[in-house]
Amino acid sequence: MAALTEPEATILTAESDYQSPFSVLPVKLQTLPHLTDYIPNLKTLPNPLDQNSFFHPSDGFYINPGDAILRHIVLDSCGTFPSLSPHLAYHRAGPRRSIFFEPSSVKVAIVTCGGLCPGLNTVIRELVNGLWELYGVRQIFGVTAGYRGFYSTEPVELNPKIVHNWHKRGGTALETSRGGFDLDKIVNAIQNRGFNQVYIVGGDGTLRGAVKIFNEIRRRKLNIAVTGIPKTVDNDVGIIDRSFGFQTAVEMAQQAISAANVEAESAVNGIGLVKLMGRSTGHIALHSTLSSGDVDCCLIPEMEFYLDGKGGLFEFLEQRLRENGHAVLVVAEGAGQEMMPRTDAQKEERDESGNVVFLDVGGWLKSELKNWWTRDHPGELFTVKYIDPTYMIRAVPANATDNSYCTLLAHSAIHGVMAGYTGFVSGPINGNYAYIPLEEVAQAKNEVDVKDHKWAWVRSVSTQPDFVRR
Repeated sequence: MAALTEPEATILTAESDYQSPFSVLPVKLQTLPHLTDYIPNLKTLPNPLDQNSFFHPSDGFYINPGDAILRHIVLDSCGTFPSLSPHLAYHRAGPRRSIFFEPSSVKVAIVTCGGLCPGLNTVIRELVNGLWELYGVRQIFGVTAGYRGFYSTEPVELNPKIVHNWHKRGGTALETSRGGFDLDKIVNAIQNRGFNQVYIVGGDGTLRGAVKIFNEIRRRKLNIAVTGIPKTVDNDVGIIDRSFGFQTAVEMAQQAISAANVEAESAVNGIGLVKLMGRSTGHIALHSTLSSGDVDCCLIPEMEFYLDGKGGLFEFLEQRLRENGHAVLVVAEGAGQEMMPRTDAQKEERDESGNVVFLDVGGWLKSELKNWWTRDHPGELFTVKYIDPTYMIRAVPANATDNSYCTLLAHSAIHGVMAGYTGFVSGPINGNYAYIPLEEVAQAKNEVDVKDHKWAWVRSVSTQPDFVRR
């Protein structure tokens, strides 16, 4: 079977079952990079799943070349508002009838980069199991210590027996690090070690590096497929429904919020302050607030807030303390950064990934709360209990939902790579798994829309102010 290629903007049409402005729906199928784009005449092979004892391929088992997943599925059928034109669609993920790699000649590299996230070990385990059991690949290696491990350490050989219990462990058994990205050294190491499939697990910074690796491999016209598996506990990767580890993080955050609530209830004028992860997006704080029921106020990076004055945080908390005797405040780590005083050195400080080093908004808020109470209520009892569960949340094993999700992500990636696709990310879009160009995902952001219904639900649950000065 020839490799699937598409023009830059493929337009599909669908007939509506009823009269509406959408009787013809234009859809742009996003181009998915393939090895045959720059290496013509690659040999195709029948998919070994045909002979796999665990599978009995039937009609519909293999994905049709034309199967696509729509990015946006909510449409204005009345035509009141202008619609996106054309609507974006992505290739559906899953096994193809033909593959472009001989399993016996496949040599795999798996690397984890950046910070920890629940589910990392599950992804590694399922990549190994899927490659080994589904396609018969026997040369599978883990690259330790992140990107720098490609050129500074020896890869670790992996097989199903070695990774058998990894999904029960937190962290990453391959170890990780930030920084260390040297494009020439990495691609040279991949080429010299004979790797022809590279699976890169990481967040937005890692995926931007994966784009550079893919482009350099394509420039050199190497028969090496590269895929990214998006990892960020903050759920800030765009296009896909959610990133793995996020649901585990929300579940674990409940323990910190519950503890803060107990501490606050047990004190006179007690405030429980919980700082949750979320450098640029407040998804963990938002969903933790919705699912907890104990939170009085939620502060996220996408929303500005202020402390003093009418409609400010202090006025709201004072009202809550008068009514209930206690309050619980949840803040995402990226919230309020512009309000906190910084030295010139702190303004320039960057971590190994090149990100601005954030100040501790939780510690700052704790101090500001105490100063406020001392100023406005001298001599009155007041307690702030500050809880930062960041590393406890990041380091736990994935829960059942995230473990299942990691398995599907890993297997989707394997099917795509074996089919010759490269420079892509696997992920669910509207509940259906798709292959998305790596560059698109690396550039996209998933921020909380404070004009959306979800944020309205948070405010209705907490009855917190909108922090708009009037």
